[in-house]
Amino acid sequence: MRLRALLDTPSLGLRLLGGEDELDRTVRGVMTTDLRDPSRYLSGGELVLTGLAWRRAPEDSERFVRILAAAGVAGLAAGEAELGSVPDDLVAACVRHRLPLFSVVEDVSFASITEHVVRQVSSERAGDLAAVVDRHRRLMTSGPTGGGPEVVLDLLGSDLDLRAWVLSPTGRQIAGSTLAGAGPELSAGTAARLAGEHLAAARSGRRGPHRVTIEAAGAPAGATFSLFPIRHEGRDLRQTLLSDWLLAVEADAGDWPEERLDLLHGVTQLIAVERDRRDAARTVRRRLAQEVLELVQTGAPPAEIAARLRVAAPVLLPGLGTAPHWQIVVARVEWEDGDVPGGPVAQSLLEEMLVDPGTFGPEPSDRIAVAHTGDEAVALVPLPVPDEPGDASAAGLHADELLSVVQEPLGRGLADDGRLTVGVSASVHSAEGLRGALEEARHARRVAAARPGRVCAAGHEELASHVLLLPFVPDDVRRAFTARLLDPLRDYDRRHRAELIPTLEAFLDCDGSWTRCAGRLHLHVNTLRYRVGRIEQLTGRDLSRLEDKLDFFLALRMS
Repeated sequence: MRLRALLDTPSLGLRLLGGEDELDRTVRGVMTTDLRDPSRYLSGGELVLTGLAWRRAPEDSERFVRILAAAGVAGLAAGEAELGSVPDDLVAACVRHRLPLFSVVEDVSFASITEHVVRQVSSERAGDLAAVVDRHRRLMTSGPTGGGPEVVLDLLGSDLDLRAWVLSPTGRQIAGSTLAGAGPELSAGTAARLAGEHLAAARSGRRGPHRVTIEAAGAPAGATFSLFPIRHEGRDLRQTLLSDWLLAVEADAGDWPEERLDLLHGVTQLIAVERDRRDAARTVRRRLAQEVLELVQTGAPPAEIAARLRVAAPVLLPGLGTAPHWQIVVARVEWEDGDVPGGPVAQSLLEEMLVDPGTFGPEPSDRIAVAHTGDEAVALVPLPVPDEPGDASAAGLHADELLSVVQEPLGRGLADDGRLTVGVSASVHSAEGLRGALEEARHARRVAAARPGRVCAAGHEELASHVLLLPFVPDDVRRAFTARLLDPLRDYDRRHRAELIPTLEAFLDCDGSWTRCAGRLHLHVNTLRYRVGRIEQLTGRDLSRLEDKLDFFLALRMS
């Protein structure tokens, strides 16, 4: 706003005392001070309000005004309450330094002036930013010249003093303000928490923006964020929620005027254009992955699969010089009512999950090919060829690591009617092994599906263990088997605090070694023998027999 506009508002009680030729100066903010030297708190463009408590002698006015002029303030408004009128020495100093000077009548508070200026400046900034956002939207929709989400986030920071980030549904940072001095970035934990809160709020039917207060590492104590969805409208929420981005703004939008809320919704529409562009860029890669998957599933000769991979390599594996090793990851999203196809959602989730969570930006998955059929998505993941046998850099993906990244936020998005299950194959060295890897990943996913929980994963290493069999034991058989062996011990422990169950677990874990088990439990061997004897007496089993040890081991695993 201009200084001249202050005189057009009679309720402010301002009277111009000097500087009529400077009334077109722009006011960028307001500051109230009675410090003798307020320069450290000035950045230029402020309307300074003062009660004149700093003035002890006429010569003080020259020094005070010189400091304000050097800082580039827009104007000075002096209250009449302290001295009854603005002293002539202050008027003269303002004339010398060409600083516009106003007087403020006694019955008008500085708070009223401050509120008016802040409201006018904020609305003008929002209007200017809205015009920039609209121009930027036209640029982005007409071609790849808009500069991406970072540009509009920088505008939010520079024009509205808002820190903002674009996050994926798992909390990975897609974009953030790049302005210097914008403050620390979000920690991974805070970003995942924000994503989870957004997904939970959206599934509960609450309309955005969603307000969240977080006390966590990487966020100031009690920091409040407003979460704006970036989504495709007009479709079932479950089709898009687990793949759509969100805009997290470090501010409480609860008391924002409609104009600012409309502006932020415009920003989300602008970012949605970038989201759509990213999906369009993946179309060719997805189609090639679909072709390779169909060849593998139909049992095509390995030579044909290898040839197709060689042709597709420039798109699937840009910049990768040598033929890689491969892993296959299978994911399935299922909704209880069965009305929403899970395959496209699983495809988007795999493209997100298989990216290093520390990777920044919208296009880090350009070496991951994901196809989908029905409710299932299949990812063909290249691994670098190891320089030497046992090279850890080529070890590949692990199911538990994938799960740790996404379990908390996606579990909230799946709520009480959806499930995500994931299976991971071992690495294979050529196209000949892809069919076996696909079956292995699908079998691992079925193991994950037999476990409780909304988000579950299993890896190939679990397929060569008794762990593979346990999930498929019927619940009634499981309960009867564990109750027959373990309930007598649990009852005894409750009555006597004898710790027979922990003793049994330690004894089996030590392979029946009396000395090692006694050392682990910090017991005398005779005490250990007494406890094992009590276990045998209560259950009618003999822990020196392999069959009875195995039964106890399985009962403990299934309980």
